[in-house]
Formats: sequence, C-alpha cells, structure tokens
Amino acid sequence: MKKILALILAVMMIVCCFAGCASEKTIVVGYTIYAPMNYLDENNELVGFDTDLAKAVFENLGYKVIFQEIEWESKYTDLDSSAIDCVWNGFTCNTADDDGILRSEKVDFSYNYMENRQVIVVKKDSGIAAAADLNGKVVAAESGSAGETYAKSFEGITFKGFTKQTDCLFEVNAGTADVAVLDAQLAKSYCGKGDYANLTIIDALSSEVEYYAIGFKKGSELTANVNAQLEALAKDGTIKALAEKYGVANTAITDFSDQK
Repeated sequence: MKKILALILAVMMIVCCFAGCASEKTIVVGYTIYAPMNYLDENNELVGFDTDLAKAVFENLGYKVIFQEIEWESKYTDLDSSAIDCVWNGFTCNTADDDGILRSEKVDFSYNYMENRQVIVVKKDSGIAAAADLNGKVVAAESGSAGETYAKSFEGITFKGFTKQTDCLFEVNAGTADVAVLDAQLAKSYCGKGDYANLTIIDALSSEVEYYAIGFKKGSELTANVNAQLEALAKDGTIKALAEKYGVANTAITDFSDQK
C-alpha cells in the first residue's frame, strides 16, 4: 500500500510540475552590453536601468524575463523571427537607419522613456574640435546603429563598423580609429575613467536630441501593455528611483501624458 501511495504522489508531483511549467509565461528581451542600460556588475549579474525597468514591467505583467544578448545589426531579424520578443537596450526610435527607412516603419515602439544624443569621442590630444577636422579620419560606430547613420553624415570620413559600441571605444583608445560615434549615455559612463581616461567627448559635435523606446514586432499586443506599465511605474516613483540609481535622472522621462 505504501508503495502505491508513493507512486501516486510521485505522479502527482510530475503532473504539477508540468502544469506549472506550462502556465509560466516567458518574455525574451534582446540587449547588448551597454552601461548604464544593460551591463554586468562585479558579481557578473546583468544590471542597468533598462535591465531593471524591463524586469519591473514584465513581472507586473506576469512574465518571467529572459535576457538574450544580440548583435545590434541583427535586431530586426531577431524580432521578426521571434527569437526575441522585444529590443530593450537604448533603442533610438526617432531616426532612420542607414537605408533611409524610419525605424518606426520597421517596428512598433513604446513610449519614449529617455533622451539621448550621438556624441563624438576622441583622444584628448587629437586636435579634433569641429566637423571639418573629421575629414580624412577613421570613424568607428556600432553597425546598424544610430551612431553609424550619424557618423556617415560627416564628409570625408572612412567608416568602420563594429559589433558593439564598446569595441569602438577600444579602437580609439588603441589608435586604430580616430573617432568613435557613441550614444551619450554610454560615452559618459566610460570616457575620462579607468582604461579610457585619455578619451573625451567633443560636445560641439553632438547630434540633435534622440529618444529611446522599446521595440516590438509590428502589431504586437505587448506595446500597449508595456506602455500602461510605464505609466504606472512612473506614477509610483519606480522609474525615477531607477534613474537616480543608474545616474540618468537628467535624461529619463517620467511623464508620458503628452505621448498618449
């Protein structure tokens, strides 16, 4: 009798396990390493403003969040193939790609949640101060990024594309590129510090303001649901607290009323 009861209990546990697994909703968030938005801390844990905000949003919606590192140039392919459910990683929404097509025609965007600019990063002794000084220079930017589009707006440059924005920093530091075009959020986190103490931002060459938004596949129901959560997390102070924690309080957007 005891053996039968043990067998019944074992079967029930297996059934419950499968039932639990089947009912669990998951969401796959595509990202690249990009401080202060998504990066690894001293414990090798993924943290950052985008990371923590994505967790807060999707956990409120009942999802288990899975973060999937992607190559930025492949973001649209990854979305369209459902390899990921969204791109949440400092995704500039109010611009066109290098092919001239607006990004908003390729994906559905959430509310704008942060301001950004493209900035020019050089060595402190580069002598570069104006757009004319970029003529003949090797300029590095992340392939498929807003940085690539901005880099190519300058005349006479030689463009070099890289998989990650941090690769571009390394190239300038190593002297294999003269200039890196980067998101301001990332550039401010690295330039003038540690291994990149000799790098600086040329403020006079920064782009016009850009906005970050979360990218979803066209027609996704997630867009409206995430927008509702962004409003709720702005109202309860979560977004403000995260912005202060990660040093982006001056650029994070905490009022979405004008975007409805």
